[in-house]
Parts: sequence; C-alpha cells; structure tokens
Amino acid sequence: MDNRVFPEGVRHGTTTLGLVCSDGVVLGSDVRATGGTYIFSSEAIKIHKINDNLGMTIAGGVGDAEYLVKILKVQSEIYSMNEGKPMTPKSATSIISLIMQENKMMPFYVELILGGMNNNVPEVYSVDPVGGNIKESKFASTGSGSIAATGYMESVYQDGMSTQDAARHIAKALKIAMKRDSATGDGIKMVAITKKGYKEFSKDEIEKMLK
Repeated sequence: MDNRVFPEGVRHGTTTLGLVCSDGVVLGSDVRATGGTYIFSSEAIKIHKINDNLGMTIAGGVGDAEYLVKILKVQSEIYSMNEGKPMTPKSATSIISLIMQENKMMPFYVELILGGMNNNVPEVYSVDPVGGNIKESKFASTGSGSIAATGYMESVYQDGMSTQDAARHIAKALKIAMKRDSATGDGIKMVAITKKGYKEFSKDEIEKMLK
C-alpha cells in the first residue's frame, strides 16, 4: 500500500495476515501496539470476531479501527435479524467499503483484512483507507512487517492448503516479521474460521507450531 495514504506518525506498526484455505480461512497478527519508537502495549487486540463465521484484522490508527469494528458488529446483528443468517465476508466488506468511501476526504487511517465463510466457501478481502477492496485468492498481509511476512508466504503457499497447515505457516511468517520489524512483536494471535465455526488458537498450540 502507498505510504502517502497515511500521515506521518499515524501508520502504526504491526503485521496481520489472512489466508484462504481449502476448508476455511486463518487470520493472524502480532500483539504489539506502537507509536513511533514507543511501545504503547504488548497486549493489543488486532483480530476481532464479528460473528461465528467472520473475523477482521486491523492495522493503523487504533481509534479508527475500533470504531469500524463496533459499526460492523452492529451491522452484522441487523443483517442476521433481517436475513435470518450470518453476515458474509462479501457483505461485510461492502458495508465497510461504503463507510470508508463516504469519509474519504477525512479517511479512516486503517488497513483491514476480512475473512470467513460464505455458504461454506472461504473468502478473504483486503480493504484500504479509502474503501478500495480486493478479494484475495490466496492471502493478504498488512502493516509495517507485511513485507517480511509476504516474502515467506509467497515461498510456501499452496492451493488446497488446510487451515492447520496455514496456521503453522502464518505463525512462522509472523515470527519472521518480528525479527525484521521492530514494530511487530510480543506474541502471536491466530484464529481459524471454518464451517464448524470460529476457533482461536491457544498459546500452547501456537508454540508447538513454531518448533
């Protein structure tokens, strides 16, 4: 993404990933929140559950990102009541994109990844600060450590990869990003979203993947 979209000092460091698998999607992130060279938190939440078949990763301004998360959760509940089924990644991306398009003169300083299941079909979308969105056929990465993470993922990604294999690779990609990007660090969070629902990997599970 073009750095000019983010004013100086706003583009906070992080690394997030979303990967399309044969049986679902996997989302991953580090847990460090920074501003310049200062570490604000080592327990930042960067993966948010929207509903049982949809999650979203955030990178950028925390206030803007949390506002969009709250809006999307409300819209997801309304959608479920009206349609009688959970909001899909495609619908969620359309809503977020419209909100960001309407505010592009004063943009939300965020990069987002939305991933989940659409009628048992895994989908991942990336969204930029002015509402542009791309349906990713393989994977997406955001944040200051994304170059290192993307380099690793490009070398290992295979069509038909399972969520378990994907989780292992995402954990390794985030570990690599932590070594190369000082704004990425302090731990790894990951979730898998399949037709069985939304699963967050435990710390022990992630540590085993890194051995």
